[in-house]
Amino acid sequence: MKFSLFMMPLHHPSESPSLAFDRDISLIHYADELGYDECFIGEHHSGGWETMPAPEMALAKASAQAHRIRLGTSVISVPFHHPFQVAERMAFLDHLTRGRAILGVGPCALVTDKILFGLPNEKLYPMMAESVEIIVKLLESPDPIDYDGKFWKIKQMRLQLRSYQQPRMQLAIASSGNAISLELAGKHDMLFLAPAGKNVRNNQTKAEQWLKVEAIAAKHGRVASRDNWRIATCVYLADSREEAWRDVEAAIGRDMEYFAAIGLKAPYESYPGQPFSEITPRSGADRRDWIIGTPDDAIKQIERMQAEVGGFGGLLLSTHEWTGTEKIRRSYELFARYVMPHFRGHTSGYHDEWRRIQQANSNGGFKLEELGARSNLAMK
Repeated sequence: MKFSLFMMPLHHPSESPSLAFDRDISLIHYADELGYDECFIGEHHSGGWETMPAPEMALAKASAQAHRIRLGTSVISVPFHHPFQVAERMAFLDHLTRGRAILGVGPCALVTDKILFGLPNEKLYPMMAESVEIIVKLLESPDPIDYDGKFWKIKQMRLQLRSYQQPRMQLAIASSGNAISLELAGKHDMLFLAPAGKNVRNNQTKAEQWLKVEAIAAKHGRVASRDNWRIATCVYLADSREEAWRDVEAAIGRDMEYFAAIGLKAPYESYPGQPFSEITPRSGADRRDWIIGTPDDAIKQIERMQAEVGGFGGLLLSTHEWTGTEKIRRSYELFARYVMPHFRGHTSGYHDEWRRIQQANSNGGFKLEELGARSNLAMK
């Protein structure tokens, strides 16, 4: 199972942006040291809170000191860019990272960005679909390509530098179940990045969305692997559940006010149209399936989420700054020390050995001759 970071990133408008960017990039270095698998950064241009306009630039800087972790965009809002430039910049990043780049795409989920660029939803999704088709052709073809679409028209264009990964770099798409996004995920074998949460989106459960991805992949002669399915949620861990909530409850309420202000209240609602005044940090966190508590709480909740959908390949941890840097870093360390090895099977042998010794002690303990026999066997 993969464990990754997802940065919007989200910072209060009163903060120094330069210092916030430094903290974000430093967190990627820390995640690399702790053994996290991937880090994704989003693209945003307005609203005052979501602060990075060019995620591939931040990832390029992070890669200078993060040597193992894979680095992805989540997402580049492809309707805002010419597809050739997206493909070229990301192929370049793939070389700078020696094949660790992931091109994550989407139509744009930030309402203020849609207004800024004057693009309604009914246009964004078809534009994204055309852009992805062109990007895939550019990444895969050594020869110049033509494309005559509704939104994009190119003639005899090719990448002089194709991606480091061959036959092309890994692609990803973030979606809560839009039909066009599901089609692209299945057709092009993309990482499928879906939000956690108990509320149904696009009239489909998460399990139903994945089944559609599998069916679309089969239609195109592919087999969709659940290893490519990521579920995104927020995680904050401490030594006790009470301490965790004490650290973050006020900041969760602050962030919820921002999301409600930009029209993203529905995922927090316990029933459709619930007034914002009724939604508390704890009720909102419950509806979003956020993990706030201890490492044991995290293990139980992830196992429940896995069982509910039949299994998924990775968890994306959103990087909200709900408390001070030291406590946030300790939360990521607790997750890496106790949660990640549980799902990777790294500690199963230790647990089995300790249980065996406890069982032996309950039966009178090991005899010295047994220990000696084991030692002699090991020396032969």
